[in-house]
Amino acid sequence: MKLPIFIADAFTARAFRGNPAAVCLLENKLDEDMHQKIAREMNLSETAFIRKLYPTDNFTESSCFGLRWFTPVSEVPLCGHATLASAAVLFHKIKNVNSTLTFVTLSGELKARRAEDSIALDLPLYPAHPQDFHEVENLLKTAIGDTLVQDIRYSPDTQKLLVRLSDTYDRSFLENLKVNTGNLLQVENTGKVKGLILTLKGEPGGQTQGFDFYSRYFAPWVGVAEDPVTGSAHTVLSSYWSQQLGKKEMRGRTSLFQFLFYLPSFKLVSVPSHMYYPLENV
Repeated sequence: MKLPIFIADAFTARAFRGNPAAVCLLENKLDEDMHQKIAREMNLSETAFIRKLYPTDNFTESSCFGLRWFTPVSEVPLCGHATLASAAVLFHKIKNVNSTLTFVTLSGELKARRAEDSIALDLPLYPAHPQDFHEVENLLKTAIGDTLVQDIRYSPDTQKLLVRLSDTYDRSFLENLKVNTGNLLQVENTGKVKGLILTLKGEPGGQTQGFDFYSRYFAPWVGVAEDPVTGSAHTVLSSYWSQQLGKKEMRGRTSLFQFLFYLPSFKLVSVPSHMYYPLENV
């Protein structure tokens, strides 16, 4: 079997930085179990599979494709950085002629468009509802111990638990917090939670001036201990913080990358060019 596969580093213009994703171009239908086998072999947080929707389509001139994402252990309904990586491969390596690409996914249609030397990606917003502390107390104790919590929300659309840490903490505390993900699968095995978002309100001054919120994301339930830059978590974060702050334009930051948000949809903008590493005859 010969499949063109690229490794693209999203959110960076330099090799071996940012958040890597594998991108596989499918000329023909692939057996279902083969998707997972390839993703397991690539062993990255996500492997994206781009497929033609019709036999007459081609990757250079068509503008609409199917897109699926797999971690090393399971398929996921949405992955932001692997979608950016997919668009980047089509735009910059395959030389797709279109200015906008549409991806048909489990989360609906996603659009990626050229924006000068960047790629802009529109993602949906997902609401998060108040979550009773006692229902997730064991999960939180396992993950963050006695760390003070300000708010807890749950997003049923994404199966993500959003945990806002106390406003008394600063960015440095969040970045250096030791999070125990090793036992989370045993503590939460109901299938309700597939991702844990830790977030913190931005500070008005000092080293953190200019950011509305900070976050880290953990998903051991799908084989990703910590995802350094994740677009899917920000579909929940942007909705939550927009309500909390009363803002439609925000700046958020992970440990590796800053996001710009323009609601009513969540837009990833100002994404630098990516680096690519084609793998032959995989």
